[in-house]
Amino acid sequence: MTGLPDGFGLVLDRSVRTFRDGTVLVGGHPGRLITLSPDGVGEMEKLLAGGQVSAAGNDLGRRLVDAGMAHPRAGHPADRVADDSVTLVVPVRDRIEALDRCLASVGAEVPVVVVDDASDHPSAVAEVCRRHGARLIARTVNGGPGAARNDGLAVVGTDLIAFVDSDCTVPDGWLRELTWMFDDPCLGAVAPRVRPDPGDPSAVGTALSRFSGSRSALDMGPDRSEVGPDRPVRHVPAAALVVRRAALAGGFEPGLRVGEDVDLVWRLLDAGWRVRYEPSAVVWHREPSSWSALLARRYRYGTSAGPLATRHPGRLAPVRLRPWPTAVVAAGLAGRPLAALALVLGHAAMLARNVGRQGVPARLALRWSAQSAGWTLVGVGHAATMLAGPALAAGAVRSRRGAAVAALLVILPPTVDWWRRRPGLDPLRWTVASIADDVAYGAGVWAGCLRSRSFGPLLPGR
Repeated sequence: MTGLPDGFGLVLDRSVRTFRDGTVLVGGHPGRLITLSPDGVGEMEKLLAGGQVSAAGNDLGRRLVDAGMAHPRAGHPADRVADDSVTLVVPVRDRIEALDRCLASVGAEVPVVVVDDASDHPSAVAEVCRRHGARLIARTVNGGPGAARNDGLAVVGTDLIAFVDSDCTVPDGWLRELTWMFDDPCLGAVAPRVRPDPGDPSAVGTALSRFSGSRSALDMGPDRSEVGPDRPVRHVPAAALVVRRAALAGGFEPGLRVGEDVDLVWRLLDAGWRVRYEPSAVVWHREPSSWSALLARRYRYGTSAGPLATRHPGRLAPVRLRPWPTAVVAAGLAGRPLAALALVLGHAAMLARNVGRQGVPARLALRWSAQSAGWTLVGVGHAATMLAGPALAAGAVRSRRGAAVAALLVILPPTVDWWRRRPGLDPLRWTVASIADDVAYGAGVWAGCLRSRSFGPLLPGR
């Protein structure tokens, strides 16, 4: 295991709690328990303060990052210097006004290569590039964003490539929030947060803008994360993504017109590279301007699940079902609350026995057991809404219990989501929009699975 580079600091993940004078850490993603020696506690405190540490301290830092318990940060503000080894690649097809806004926001910060993916008005694209001093590559046949990015990659010689879509704008200094991370030789890519553009005049103050502002498919949320199938952030979009050139063997898969970014990220992970999500850097994206366009995009994204599953078996399961919490949920939905309670208490007792000797209070074991069952129920409801609407409807027609179960599974996920996000949209409209969003995505999943004859995305995982 390679330790963190010298000069890197750490910030603990907000899930982490410490016990026994800081020698026991519990939390992370997936959750785990780590014990430290007194010397290890001292090294961790130095990392958190941004001080110099020993080689053993850097190894500890890597261990904490790999466990999802901590995230790297620049040791000193002065470390955040501009990186002159970055080239920006922007794929575009028409979107003349959007491209103009994108290139204007970039300014002269880095060299820019624009790849015109067979636009209907190539001269207009060329004029925008000339006005902003961007190099233009023109494709004669439309190949999709992955193929366009590959053409840009072929002419770039810098160590780092920043991919930004033409309907995005970037703030000053956004790259400096990301490029320092590449001092870590294990890092293959890092993504900023992609948020709906608050300056879009077509959506300001509407229900659509409030919904998109809190539930954009491109927004991976406010928390730092290692990226991977078992992490809070499973993948990141290439709408804005900085990648190490040495990690880009083969580039994007040109046969994928949707999901090519997910495929790239997972191939990087399979090759041994690390990928990080860093929301301190924010890139703005123009969201769809109508509900029909938003739902059409969600359907299109869903169609990628089948083709991706053929390349990455087991990673597209709509919900993960662990034995104990799944048994709790099954008992509850079957109308056996006492059995569900007994299972929660039994699971909590097992957890308490395992962690109690490390000084972790038993009440936390009970909380974790109940939370795991609760999140499993939410996940089952979400998956059922997306993929099993007709089955839910059939169950609701057969009996009152079936109707109650169907209502719970459909309504619970958006209700929990509304409570967590507080989106500025009333619960009723939020719930209706969330259900429509999930159904549109699920319809795309079904279509993509049928076309590719790959049905893994329809089946739960473990």
